[in-house]
Parts: sequence; C-alpha cells; structure tokens
Amino acid sequence: MAPSTGQACWLDCASDDTATTATFVGATMLSYVSGTSTTPLIGETIGDNLDAVADAHPDTTCLVSRHQQIRWTYAEFITEVDRCARALLALGVEPGDRVGIWSPNRAEWAVVQYGSAKIGAILVNVNPSYRSHELAYALDQSGVSVLVTAEGFKGTSYIDTIDAVRPELGALQTVISLGDRADLSWNAFLDRAGDVEVDRVREIQSRLQFDDPINIQYTSGTTGSPKGATLTHHNILNNGYFVTGMQGLGPGSVLCVPVPLYHCFGMVMGNLGMLSRGGTVVYPAEGFEPAATLAAVAEERCQSLYGVPTMFIAMLDDPSFGDADLTSLRTGIMAGSPCPVEVMKRVVAEMHMEEVTVAYGMTETSPVSYQSRTDDPIERRVSNVGQVMPHVESKIVHPETGRVVERGQPGELCTRGYSVMLGYWENPEATAEAIDATGWMHTGDLAAMDDEGYVNIVGRIKDMVIRGGENIYPREVEEYLYSHPAIADVQVIGVPDPKYGEELCAWVRLRDGHQLTIEELRRFCRDRIAHYKIPRYLRITDEFPLTVTGKVQKFRMRETSIEELDLAADAATETA
Repeated sequence: MAPSTGQACWLDCASDDTATTATFVGATMLSYVSGTSTTPLIGETIGDNLDAVADAHPDTTCLVSRHQQIRWTYAEFITEVDRCARALLALGVEPGDRVGIWSPNRAEWAVVQYGSAKIGAILVNVNPSYRSHELAYALDQSGVSVLVTAEGFKGTSYIDTIDAVRPELGALQTVISLGDRADLSWNAFLDRAGDVEVDRVREIQSRLQFDDPINIQYTSGTTGSPKGATLTHHNILNNGYFVTGMQGLGPGSVLCVPVPLYHCFGMVMGNLGMLSRGGTVVYPAEGFEPAATLAAVAEERCQSLYGVPTMFIAMLDDPSFGDADLTSLRTGIMAGSPCPVEVMKRVVAEMHMEEVTVAYGMTETSPVSYQSRTDDPIERRVSNVGQVMPHVESKIVHPETGRVVERGQPGELCTRGYSVMLGYWENPEATAEAIDATGWMHTGDLAAMDDEGYVNIVGRIKDMVIRGGENIYPREVEEYLYSHPAIADVQVIGVPDPKYGEELCAWVRLRDGHQLTIEELRRFCRDRIAHYKIPRYLRITDEFPLTVTGKVQKFRMRETSIEELDLAADAATETA
C-alpha cells in the first residue's frame, strides 16, 4: 500500500467493507486514523436485535453451557429471556433501574443480560472475585435494587457475603439466588413472569432508545475506588458485531468463551458478538479450566476461541493438549493484556488457529478499538494489535503536550467514536479526566503507529521504567526474553534503585525441566539488547498475580519485589 495516497484499504472476512484513513501535514504523516466502512452501525436496541436474529434463526443452536448440560436454540433462549424480562417487571424493576449479576459463567448470566436489556434496566456486572468491601461499594455506588447471584464460587460463599453487607445497602430490595438460599430462587423468580403480560414487555421495549445506558462495568485501578464505566446499547451491540465480523463469524459459527462473562471480553465480544450474528456461544465451565476448554473446542467443533495470553499458555501446557482434536479451530482472539510473539506463533502452529486475531481496547471503549485482520501476514499479527476498528477514530499524542505525534513515535493512544462510554456512573470528575472536551478517550497506554496504521502497544504510561534517564518499555524486554528456551512466561517491572532511580526485575515462569540463573539470563541478553535494558533482578515463580480476567497485576509484583529485595527504603526516597 503506497503511503502517498493517504489511505490504506482492506476488506474483512465478514464482507464488512472497511478502510483506515490517514492524515498528513505536508510530507509528514501523523498518527491519526479513522475506520470507515460501507457496513453501517446497528441502530437498534439489544432486545430488538435479538428478536430479529431469533426470528431469522429459530432452530439454530444459540447457547451451550456444558457444565450445566444446557443447549438452547434461539427460539428456546428468547423464551427464557422474555420470562426473565417479565419477572423483573413483576418485581417492580423499571427502565433505568439497576439490576446486578454476581456469578461465574452460566446460562442464567446471558438470560439476565438480555432480559434486563429488553426492559431497559441497566445491568451491573459484579466481578466474581469481589470480596465484601468491593461488593458493597459496587452495589451501593450504582444503586442496585435487584441482585441475581450464584451461591458461591471458588470457595467463597456469595450468599454469606451479601448477608454481611446488606444492612449497608439501602437500594437493594431483592436477592435472587441461582441456588436456593436467598429471597427468591431462580425458578421462583421466573414464576413471577406469570404476573405480567407479554405485551407490557413489548410496549416498554418499543420506547427504548439505542443510546440509553444499559450496562455498568467497574474498572479496577491501583489506587482509588473502582469506577463504573457506563455503556449504551449502541456501544456494546455494535462493538460485539464488528469484532466477530472481523473473524468472519456468522450463522452456523461456533465460538468457545472461557473468558469471564462479567467482563466485556465475555459479554460483549462473546455473547453480543455471536448472538448478533446468529452463531453459537459455548461456555466450557464456570471459570477457566484448560482441560474443559480444550474438550469444549473438540466436542463442539468450535471455529473460534477467546482467551488472554495466560489462558493460551495454560492450554498449550495442559497434559490433555495432545489428545484434543482442535482441527475445527480457524480463528479467535487473544486480548486482555500484551500478547507475547512466541505464544502467538505456538497458537497458530499447534492449535490450528491460522487466522487468530489480536484485539486491543478497554472497558471504557466497549471494549475493542483495534483488531488485526485474519488475512494479515503472521508477522503482522504477532507484532501489533492491528488496525483501527470500523467507525472508530484513533490518534497518538504526546503525553505532556497533547499534540498528535508523527508516525513511528510513541505517545498516548486516544480513541473517539460510537464505542466511547457515556462516562463513569455518577462520577463527573473522573469522566472529565478520561474523556476530553472534544470526545477523545485517553487510554493511558503508550503506543506507536506505523505508516499503514498498524499500532503497537509499548506499555502503560505508569508502567514505563526510567533508569538513569533512559525510558524503558517493559514490553520490549519481555518480547526478547520470551525467546529464551527455558522461559515459558515472563513479566518485567521496575523496582526502586538509589543510583539509577529504577532497575529492571524479571519475574519468570520456567518450562518444565529447565533452570535459569540471573547470570545465565544476563549472558543471554548481553550484546543483544542495550545494557540498561538487561534485568538486574530475577525472580523464578510458579505463577503471577492475576485479576479474575487473567490480567497480570504488575503493581502487586512490584510490591512483592520491593518487600523481598528489601527495597522499601529506596522506594520511600523522595524525588523531584
């Protein structure tokens, strides 16, 4: 593609005619692109979209929850959804009210997601790993009046936790249990549907607008309270639709979703993405289990598989990997955290995912703003996060001046368009900090854009390590270390140092049967990467601290390293 044209055109596998358009100033190409498309955005609500797809594909399998032995067609699924919508109305839920869901991956999760959308109630996703303080904050801050909950997960009793914090929650009126211990059991709740006529759901549904808020997702940070990203029908329905379109998925396609439904990866890119296309969603288990995921792909003949890098690493290393028939796989998405090049190559070569894509985004952008194409050369797909999504604008700006940088220069990635959230729920100050006056969402991620609009994420602004005045992007060092034959997984962080300000520390998970010393690691790096990028410290570990979605928590790694290396005094040193 000739850069002098100012435009790079491409066609995705779902026949969504899209193009990225670049901006020039004189002979200089700036880091700005817009994703144009001949496929229009969907201008309808989630409930209306489901009705249309179900009418077109009533006998197609819609949802499979293997651990529950549930297999629903679209006709069966929409029957459950409408019952849920009527039952919520029977409890007094009105459009704009908040309905919470606290559960691992189950079929009821999808039913509540669509049932609440049908009547315009705002679904509040509660992280399955939350404890009492976090739960109380999310429910109270959003004003949840009805909560649907599992009885527990991974040794935590959800019901006991709810009972402990309920006196603090003035808005919470009804708790519905997917078991029996609550105000209402799931079946007793659905029985309430008989108290409401079907026509009432249709009447309310006809009054809803696609720009209405429909979902609140709490984002976690290293400091402060979580913020509730508030998303509309238009935000998440369209994002899911275009994400699956980029994979060439449609009616008859089968997608395996081992990622959590509470997060955009599961509920938007998975549920909304496939159900808007008339395809099938498969849940292998309540939470991620490598063997169960491999079995689901093999037995359901899935064409697409989602996961964060740590999930793919776990599947590749699982003892059952060699016995699983993965030949049905063609595509999928690796996202959620930086995707190591060596892991991507193994996924392509060993899991038959020749058309695997990488997606990049954040909850606040519904979530995906960049995605690679299935026909990108493998070198492209393993080295960046692809091109801007249809109908989305993106630019890279200098973190201090806010000016758009030239192509190839690193800066903060910003996005604008249909996918940007309305704001943080009842938090205008945080909203103003994230979305500027011209509508740009500031991601906090450091990125660089090449001449064809492909973007490489080089790190977080807050993760960048400054050693003796040199800016170091941990991702660059990690990519090199992944090529070491003894290393299965690696994360690089900065730790305080009295001389240089910061030094690099590598947390490494080794391949079975291998050993590694810091001296061996340094010899491997010497004369191959700059001396200041060679880690001073090495920590061999069996696991990294992770969020429930599989994202590595580097701030916790830094805290642990400071304690174990006795660097607390250096961390407390004041700097200008």
